[in-house]
Parts: sequence; C-alpha cells; structure tokens
Amino acid sequence: MEFIAPKEKILGIPRALSYYNHYPFWYGFFSKLGIKVVLSDPTTKQTVSDGSALVVSETCLPIKVYVGHVVNLVNKSVKNIFVPSIQSVAPKIYNCSKIRGLPDLIRNVVKGNYNIVEATLDKSEENGGLYTFLSQAAAKFKITNKKQIYQASKAGWVVYNNFRTMIQNGLSYEEALKNAVEGNVVIAPPKEKKPVSIAIASHAYNIYDKKISMDVFKKLEKLNVEVHSAFELTDEQLTEGVKNLDDNIYWANELEMTGCAGYFLSNKNIDGIITITSFGCGPDSLMIERIIHKSKKFKKPILNLTIDEHTGEAGFVTRVEAFCDMLYRRKRRMQK
Repeated sequence: MEFIAPKEKILGIPRALSYYNHYPFWYGFFSKLGIKVVLSDPTTKQTVSDGSALVVSETCLPIKVYVGHVVNLVNKSVKNIFVPSIQSVAPKIYNCSKIRGLPDLIRNVVKGNYNIVEATLDKSEENGGLYTFLSQAAAKFKITNKKQIYQASKAGWVVYNNFRTMIQNGLSYEEALKNAVEGNVVIAPPKEKKPVSIAIASHAYNIYDKKISMDVFKKLEKLNVEVHSAFELTDEQLTEGVKNLDDNIYWANELEMTGCAGYFLSNKNIDGIITITSFGCGPDSLMIERIIHKSKKFKKPILNLTIDEHTGEAGFVTRVEAFCDMLYRRKRRMQK
C-alpha cells in the first residue's frame, strides 16, 4: 500500500505493549518533528474481544489487546499507525517472537485502509540501534534531516526522563505521564507510611492497563497497602535485582520482572511480592520459575497471579485480599 502524502502528519499509537514503557519518549520525539500523536482508547471488553477474534486462541493476552487497539485506531480512521519491531534492546538480549514480528502480525490480521509505520530496533545487529530505529520511523513522513531527527530524540528523552523522575519521587504512573506530556515536572508530597508494603513485579503493560490488571493498584491502596513497582527503580537497581537472584538477563523485558522481584525481595522494607503474568507467555513462565526458586533464601511471601481474557475479577480480588491479610497477620506476629 502506498504511503499517504507527508502533509498529513498524524500518527496513531496503540495503547498497549511498549506504549506503557516508551510513550513519553515517542510523544516528545514525534511532536518535535511536527507529527500529531493520536492514541487508541483505553482498553475495554470490546478491545479484548476485537483482538481475540483475529488471532489464534493460543495467543497471549497482551498481543490480543494490542491487536484490539490497532482495530480501534483503524475504526477511528487513523491512516498511519506506529507498529515497531523491537527485536533486541542489548546485544543478545531479545524480545519474544510475537513482539519481534508484530508488524507482520498486524499486517496479516487487521484489514483496513491504513499504513503501518514500521521501525526496527535491533541492538544485536550492527547499525541496528536507536538512531537507526528513529530514522526509519521519521523517514515514513519524508523526514530525513539527521540534525532534525537528533534534536527530536533529545526532546523525547526530556519528556521520558521527566516522567521517570516524577514516578521515582512518588507520583503515580497516570499523574507522571500526564504531567510529562504537558511539559510539567511535579514532585509528590510525602505520603503517610502504610502498615504493609508490597512490590508488584510484572511488565508495565500488565499492571498499568487498568482493564487487564483489574486496577490492582487502586485495590491494594483500598486495603491500606503501600505499593511499589519497577518504574520506581533505576536501571542499576534493576540490574542489581537480577544479580540478587544469581541470574542473568535473557529477555528484553527481564529487568521489570526478574530485576524488580530480585531487588524488592532483598529490601527489608517490603513485606511481600505480587507477580502478575500472562497465561501462555513463554518468557514469563521461565522468569517466574527462576524467581520462585531463587527467592526461597529471602523467606519473603510471593503471590503469583496469572491473567488472560477469561480471568474473573472476583477470584482475582479474593486472592489479593487473602495475600494482604496474611501479610498483616505475619507482620503483627513478627512485631510481637
């Protein structure tokens, strides 16, 4: 399909998968290039249904959700949709095959009058780094000036770094994202210390999508629990977490799972760990096995929640409440 005229600089971004990690950067980068960013709507039951109808049943939930968000953008008549292929984020550190082949998947299952803005990030290959990735994306809009692309990348990093700074200083994910894209930096006031602290080790797309995670952060806050996640940690702390479990990094998104769990397991201020994984996700299943096996030396409770499109909220909430109740009882016992 021939690409549309460059004067129509509008780009749709599906609100799924790497959106939850990288959207602040993408927003800053594309906006600096004069490209208007349009997001798909927040995930609903219809989003999941639309995506599930187009892929085989064995496909993991995050991919089904992503497909549903692309359908949402197509239905909104967005002509250019950003579908990156994130192959490798470091030498020999790869993503799962579904994420690596995402553009081909979307091209084959989602029909309609739209164009895929495809770019490939593969740091395991020579000249496959971030600048090549950004140049490929910009080239779709006939933007090839190297200085212009470099300046846009700097603008992206400003938005992204502000986003991370706000989260690391106590702002919620939603507040940090909103302020970052608006060009603001807000530091949250000190919060009252809660009696129990829990860390959630999971991929951002599993916990910050409120539909998929059953809004787990809000549910834990209602239980008077202090909640932590990988976004609060630096890359150095996440790498330290992997070492705490005597492990090596195999997968592109391992830091926010294994690194997060390893760091908080060794943190004496954290009372328990909740991991949230997608049913049918091969890398997740391997990471969870290693986390549970290596975590025994820390003697800290772990609850693993597995989700798919059929997960019922009642059972999900019951398990979370029972885990928190156990942590309260355990802490009272230890204090006595």
